Amino acid sequence: MIASAFLLVASYLVVLLLLAHPLGKALAGMVRDRPLLPALEDILWRVGGVDKKSMGWLHYLLAILLFNALGLLLLMVILMTQQALPLNPQQLPNLSWHLALNTAVSFVTNTNWQSYAGETTLSNLSQMVCLTVQNFLSAATGIAVAFALIRGFASKSLATLGNAWRDLARITLFVLLPLSLIIALLLVSQGVVQTLSASVDLQTLEGAKQTLALGPVASQEAIKMLGTNGGGFFNVNSAHPFENPTAISNFIEMLAIFLIPAALCFTFGEVVSDRRQGHALLWSMTIMFVAAVAVVMWAELRGNPHFLTLGADSAINMEGKETRFGILNSSLFAVITTAASCGAVNAMHDSFTALGGMIPMWLMQLGEVVFGGVGAGLYGMLLFVVLAVFIAGLMIGRTPEYLGKKIDVREMKLTALAILVTPMLVLLGSALAMMTDAGRAGMANPGTHGFSEVLYAVSSAANNNGSAFAGLSANTPFWNLLLAFCMLVGRFGIIIPVMAIAGSLAAKRIQPVSSGTLPTHGPLFVCLLIGTVLLVGALTFIPALALGPVAEHLQLISR
Repeated sequence: MIASAFLLVASYLVVLLLLAHPLGKALAGMVRDRPLLPALEDILWRVGGVDKKSMGWLHYLLAILLFNALGLLLLMVILMTQQALPLNPQQLPNLSWHLALNTAVSFVTNTNWQSYAGETTLSNLSQMVCLTVQNFLSAATGIAVAFALIRGFASKSLATLGNAWRDLARITLFVLLPLSLIIALLLVSQGVVQTLSASVDLQTLEGAKQTLALGPVASQEAIKMLGTNGGGFFNVNSAHPFENPTAISNFIEMLAIFLIPAALCFTFGEVVSDRRQGHALLWSMTIMFVAAVAVVMWAELRGNPHFLTLGADSAINMEGKETRFGILNSSLFAVITTAASCGAVNAMHDSFTALGGMIPMWLMQLGEVVFGGVGAGLYGMLLFVVLAVFIAGLMIGRTPEYLGKKIDVREMKLTALAILVTPMLVLLGSALAMMTDAGRAGMANPGTHGFSEVLYAVSSAANNNGSAFAGLSANTPFWNLLLAFCMLVGRFGIIIPVMAIAGSLAAKRIQPVSSGTLPTHGPLFVCLLIGTVLLVGALTFIPALALGPVAEHLQLISR
C-alpha cells in the first residue's frame, strides 16, 4: 500500500509539473501584456470600448469590483426568476431570496458553496448561464489579481499594473476557454454526461422505477476543476458517476485543479527574471502538499480500530468513499481540493476519520496557499513571503526586501490585514453560530463532531473553498446569510489590500543586490516560508481544532 501511495502521488506531481511548465511560460507573456492574437484583440477592444491604457492599482481594483458586482446582480435575478425562463424542462421553481443571494455570492467569489441539490433545484439555464459562466469569470478575476501583484514585484518604478479589462478578456478567451474545451472532451470520452435532456426514466433490477437527472455536465465539470470552482452539477459532486465515472477521469480532474496554480509559480519566476524564485514557491507548496497527503492517507488506512473488535476484517475507513476510487485516490483528491480553493469532492469528508478530516480543514484555514486557487493561491502565498521576509529582517537586523523591493510599514500593515481577514471570519463566524439558536438548529450531530461540521463550513466559506462536512443543514436564512457574508469578505477583503500592496510595490525602484540582501530562493528560505505559513495557522486555529477534530480523535482512541 505504501508503494501504491508513493507511485500515485509521484506520478501525479510529475505529470502536473510537465503540463504546468509550458503553461506558465505562456501566462508570462500575458503578464508582460504581449498580445496573443493582435488582430483579434484589436477588434475586441474596439467593439468593447476597452481603453488600452494601463491602470493604477485603484483603477484596476474598481474595475474588478464593478465587474463582480454586476455579475452578482445578474445571478440573483436569474435564480429568482428561473421558473419563467427557458431551458427549464423540469419546471423547477424560483429560489428563495436568501438562497439566491448565497448562491450568487458563492459563484461570484469562486467559492461554489451549495446549500441545495443542483439536479433538483437549478434549471439548465441557471446551471449554464449562472454557474458555468461565473466559473469562468470568477477564475479570471483571481488570475487577473495575481497578474497585477506579479507586475508590482517586477515593475521598475511604474505606477500602473496593466489593464483589468484586457487581462480578464485574455484570461477567459485564451486560457480558460480552450483548456476547458480540451478537458471537457477528455471527460466526455470517459463517460461524463453532456446533454440538454432533462432526465431519463428506467427500471432497476428490483423492478422499481428510477429517474436519473441529466444535463450539460462535462462543460461545467471542466471549468469547475480548471478554475478551482468546485460546484458540482449533482449534489454528490465528483463522487457521482455522471461527473466522475472512471479512474482516468478522476486523475484528469485532479490535474485540472492544480494546473493553473502550479503554472503561475513558473510564471512568477519568468516575469521577475529569476526562475529560482518561482521554484522556491513551488517547492514550499509541494512539501506541504506531500506531507498533508501522507497524513490523510495514513489516517484513513489506519481507520477506526474499533472495527476489528466488532469482527470486521479490516479497520480501514471506506465509509463515504466510492469503491472505484478507494482510500488512496479519495485521500489525494480531498487534499488537492482543499489545498486549492476548489471544494469539489469524490468522497464525503464528513465520513473521514477525525484526523483525516482535520487536515483538509486546516489546509483551508492556512489560507489555501498550498498551490491554492487560480491566482488566489499565488497572491496568498506571496503575502506569506512578505511576512517571512519581514520576520527574517527582524531576526538578523537587515532591511526587509524581496526581489529588490523594500518592504515598508505600509506593506506590512496591508499584509497583516489581508492575512487576518479569514481567521477573523472563521473564528467569529463559528462562535456566532454556536452561540445562537438559529446556528445550532442546523447541526445534525452533537458534541465534537457537530462543532467540527460548523467550523468546517465557516472555514470553507471564508476561504472560498465550498466543500463541506455534510451533517450541517445550511439552507436556512441564518446560514445562507452568514456564509454569504464570509464568502464575500473572505474574497474581496483580501483582494483589496493585495491590490494596494501591488500598487505600492510597483511605484518602488528595484534595489541592486548587495551583501546585505537575504537570498529568497534557497532551501533556508523555503524552510522559513513553510514555517511562517504553519506558525500562523497553528497560532490561529489550533485552539478551535482542539475543540473539534482533535477532541474527537482522543475520544475515539480512549474508548
